[in-house]
Amino acid sequence: MTRENTSNSYHPVRCEIQSLLREYLTSSRLAEIVYRDDAGQIQTTHDVIRDLFSRAGQEFVFLGRGHMVRLDHVLTLDGRTVAYTN
Repeated sequence: MTRENTSNSYHPVRCEIQSLLREYLTSSRLAEIVYRDDAGQIQTTHDVIRDLFSRAGQEFVFLGRGHMVRLDHVLTLDGRTVAYTN
């Protein structure tokens, strides 16, 4: 039922993607974010990035509407590939 990339093992995101996410954070620019939720379903949202942070060795993005998404579950940001899909 769950996919491999929704497992508990975290897969780090490339540095250039982290820089791109920080640009969105500092500009409060609206973005189309496609991510895989905890149930393994692909979700699309249009939101702003309110925070980027690490917790227990994993990185997260906190969205304007209150969703917290693990960075390696984010698939695309405005059409740009963020995480590698296996």
